[in-house]
Amino acid sequence: MATEKEAVLLLDVWVSVFGQRCRIALAEKGVEYEYREESLADKSPLLLKMNPIHKKIPVLIHDGKPVCESLIIVQYIDEVWTNNPLLPSDSYERAKARFWADFVDKKYLYPSR
Repeated sequence: MATEKEAVLLLDVWVSVFGQRCRIALAEKGVEYEYREESLADKSPLLLKMNPIHKKIPVLIHDGKPVCESLIIVQYIDEVWTNNPLLPSDSYERAKARFWADFVDKKYLYPSR
């Protein structure tokens, strides 16, 4: 479990629905973090260093280590900060929650897929 001394930084853009996932997860867990607004037109050296493959947001930097891709970030947050689990403990209920999250992604975020 993370200690309070470990720095948490979120590189994001306020309009990003993917970043919103991460911000909601951090809020639900009560994790204090620094939010750093990125410009997608002029990406910061930190963003390019922390996500050199895709060069996109969001990126969670925890204790100097980057975690990329919103769903992976949310899973990471849930695993590191074990208080207040984001998903139900029951396997079937977790599967239903994941189904609805996937449904929202496909129906509202990528309706043409």
